[in-house]
Amino acid sequence: MSEDALADEIRHAVEAPPTRIVVVGGGVAGLVVARECARPGFAVTLLEASGRVGGSVAPLELDGLTLDAGAESFATRGGHVAALLESLGLADDVVQPNAAGAWVRHGSRSVPLPKAGLLGIPSSPLARDVVAAIGRRGAFRAYLDRLKPVLKIGQEKRLGALVRQRMGDKVLDLLVAPVVTGVYSASPDDLDVDVVAPGLNAALTRLGSLSGAVGELRATAKAGSAVGGIRGGMWRLPAALADDIRERGGTIRVDAPVAAIDPVAAPTEEELAAETVEAVLETIVAGELDAIPSLDEPERPARWTVRLADGEEIPADVVVVAAPADPALDLLATADPALAELAELEWPAASSVELVTLVLADDRLAAAPQGTGVLVADTDDADVTAKAMTHSSAKWAWVAEAAGPGHHVVRLSYGRAGRPAESRDLDDARLRELAIADASRLLNIPLRASDLVAFARTPWTNALPYATVGQRDRIQRVREGADAIEGLEVTGSWLTGTGLASVVPDARRVAENARGLRWKALTDNL
Repeated sequence: MSEDALADEIRHAVEAPPTRIVVVGGGVAGLVVARECARPGFAVTLLEASGRVGGSVAPLELDGLTLDAGAESFATRGGHVAALLESLGLADDVVQPNAAGAWVRHGSRSVPLPKAGLLGIPSSPLARDVVAAIGRRGAFRAYLDRLKPVLKIGQEKRLGALVRQRMGDKVLDLLVAPVVTGVYSASPDDLDVDVVAPGLNAALTRLGSLSGAVGELRATAKAGSAVGGIRGGMWRLPAALADDIRERGGTIRVDAPVAAIDPVAAPTEEELAAETVEAVLETIVAGELDAIPSLDEPERPARWTVRLADGEEIPADVVVVAAPADPALDLLATADPALAELAELEWPAASSVELVTLVLADDRLAAAPQGTGVLVADTDDADVTAKAMTHSSAKWAWVAEAAGPGHHVVRLSYGRAGRPAESRDLDDARLRELAIADASRLLNIPLRASDLVAFARTPWTNALPYATVGQRDRIQRVREGADAIEGLEVTGSWLTGTGLASVVPDARRVAENARGLRWKALTDNL
């Protein structure tokens, strides 16, 4: 091909009609994909089934405050979320939590959560805060880890079994379980060590003890807070993403549930040419000579038809499925029969969680008597129903400032892995009473109903736990299945693991794949 011909082909590629990308799902993953694709050469439409975008990163209006109804922080690892916030002009509003840390409750007793640990596993079993948390007998049993024979890499895949073997039940039940249940919404016995603590098995084999392995991983971790937040609330992130998508020319539609992704059969070159000739004849007969299409450039149809629940059809060259697990698997099955079997995989059940937010008026809370919150061990003698409590106005300075003097924001979480939230069958009045009683015990302050200024309940269904044993293999099958179909991409927290630090980079990778299909299609003949 001559240089002039090549230049003409490149010019044609650049000036070609925009590639139509439809993103199904308006959580953070879908928003990131849509924003990354909303640029010259692409026409982006995001479809969200509910009435708002953002998924579990949502605002809550309560007593004149705008708080987070879901996620209130992000993990700083990798720097992916920080980079996204900077690109959206939110870098100056990134804030760090109070370093006081959380407490852990066993039965009716709360103690500060030991600091020098990983997922609740202590690096110094005989440290004062460990002894205070699990007692001398429990700490001594944990110390025996340093005397036990070394395990081989991969001998024990389950976190719960590993901790129990090396350090005993006290460490597992009173430290590790409360932490990982809050982070992963799954039991430690169901979690894959290599997923939740990469490098731990290798360090254990090399150093000869679990506590030594934890110490090494902590020593090699980057300095600084493990989490950050946004002044005003994490809900500002999806709001900023949505605004930027619209500014870039993208379209966002809410209340637009998708029923199916129908593949469109690709026509042959002869069929395309025949359609073009027919179109030329129609315009000549109609006398619309200025609208005669070029015989050399027949219009190619879309690869997909995205069919909405109300019957509307949207043509797409690329479809990105960023919906939650169940609807995503159903949609993938409509895109290609080969993907239908994915829904038959043995997926772990998603967990049901309910968050209860209280605004309280009690000056005694200003002392943050239990740090920034309390994790509750799931023991038979537990005297509270909640699995965790966050003292939001003690954890985040901006919440305290927004609440004002004398007012405090407390958030309680109900629902443990493997069973529904205990609060779901309670009406508002009974749940309000339960939440006040639980907060009283967890804060060690006798609160009265009259101390309650405002109350809100927010039910959530957590993503399928990515870190459970065997889940990586199931997810790999989903990814490989989607990768085999050109023009179809899939992402979301059920594939990446919960947390923006996992969701954002995967969504950006998927967006890059989606954009790359345009250039592949336009340059195949170069």
